[in-house]
Amino acid sequence: MTGISKAACIGGGVIGGGWIARFLLAGIDVDVFDPHPEADRIVGEVIANAEKAYAMLTGAPLPPRGRLSFRKTLQQAVTDADWIQESVPERLDLKRGVLTEIDAAARPDALIGSSTSGLLPTDLQRDMKHPERLFVAHPYNPVYLLPLVEIVGGEKTSAATIQAAMERLPPIGMKGVHIAKEIEAFVGDRLLEALWREALWLIHDDICTVETLDDVIRYSFGLRWAQMGLFQTYRIAGGEAGMRHFLAQFGPCLAWPWTKLTDVVDLDDALIEKIGRQSDEQAAGLSIRELERIRDENLVGILQSLKGGDGGKGWGAGKLLKDFEQSLWAQGGGPAVPADSSKPLRLIETKVSPAWVDYNGHMTEHRYLQVFGDTSDALLRLVGVDLAYVEAGYSYYTVESHIRHLGEAKLGQAIHSTCQVLAADDKRLHVFHTLHDTATGEALATAEHMLLHVDSKAGKSVPAPAVVLDKIKAIAAAHSELALPEGAGRHVGQRR
Repeated sequence: MTGISKAACIGGGVIGGGWIARFLLAGIDVDVFDPHPEADRIVGEVIANAEKAYAMLTGAPLPPRGRLSFRKTLQQAVTDADWIQESVPERLDLKRGVLTEIDAAARPDALIGSSTSGLLPTDLQRDMKHPERLFVAHPYNPVYLLPLVEIVGGEKTSAATIQAAMERLPPIGMKGVHIAKEIEAFVGDRLLEALWREALWLIHDDICTVETLDDVIRYSFGLRWAQMGLFQTYRIAGGEAGMRHFLAQFGPCLAWPWTKLTDVVDLDDALIEKIGRQSDEQAAGLSIRELERIRDENLVGILQSLKGGDGGKGWGAGKLLKDFEQSLWAQGGGPAVPADSSKPLRLIETKVSPAWVDYNGHMTEHRYLQVFGDTSDALLRLVGVDLAYVEAGYSYYTVESHIRHLGEAKLGQAIHSTCQVLAADDKRLHVFHTLHDTATGEALATAEHMLLHVDSKAGKSVPAPAVVLDKIKAIAAAHSELALPEGAGRHVGQRR
């Protein structure tokens, strides 16, 4: 897929800052223009949150972080960019003027996206000399975690522009959805506005508090929506007869006077104060930054869970994350030959994320196995057993494992793993991994594994090809000069 070589972000607030973080963590250089006197601080805080979230989100090797540059003028920011994202306040006159300036200063082949949450692209592109390259690229907050982007073209937007925008999003872990016809607020915000309107009436009429309303969402249909959306959820509600039965059974309810969707609540001072007071009580003293971190940790947990859905193939946003990780591994999985085999190979660097800990704040047992499995995978990539190799029908399968717990890995702790190859022949690979506290070097756990080279299609073990085996044996020969790790060879087999 065609990637983004350099990006420019005009506006660095909540949404603009999220775009900046998304681009930077995908290895893309970003030039920023934002006249706000504290733009660098605001953007810096968003990037810091994004980096913490990505450390929890994936163990795949991210590319080196892109270079961030703040420019004094809009023209300087957009000159060399091939994707320009406008994220200024939601006023038509302001956005139209900014986009026209961008159009005049940008390269002829640059794509120009607007983060508007509701303005029509036809109105935005009115004064542009090259309106065919303007489109709406409407993301969701936080942009660095939520992958969806609504792509909407205006009357003068070219089909080639829409296609190019759609192609450039997956390499940065995002999913573009093309909205076929432009309409105010597009799709997502129209749905949110309908729910928001009804919610305001429920608070206005003292049916419930803001906390009760949020609980109704997050403990019920919000969980269903996170992984299956609206229509597929209702398809299941129709039972074996499916969607047609659901519509026949519940369709008549739409005519009942259940909602006030056609009425607009009066947001007078009294209602604003009521909602503000209840919201303050609900927050219980948590700052916006604290709420953002909690939100990010929860989103990471949901995405990680969805990544394991559908029998490990991934589901919804989790499948997108799985595909994104595979592309990261393919691009940055490590060199074909380790640089130094004279000592145990340092292969995995990570931190203990909130999704990995138990009620005591300690890393759970199965996460140790996960890190050790990732270590084996990293070793295999070093010797050529990569995604293409596996897709061709061959791999190494772990047939025996023994783990010793020597210490405790705790929430937020930086950890790394090392691998020592104990022995190898044409079919077998015997390895010993150690998990370390990165700060102190202390060994927290060890794992000894025996792996077999297999033909996965035939379902049996087969000799590894020479191109792989030669690399493994070179590492094993170098590691044979090392001392046998304490506890090694007691269960899986003696070192030869």
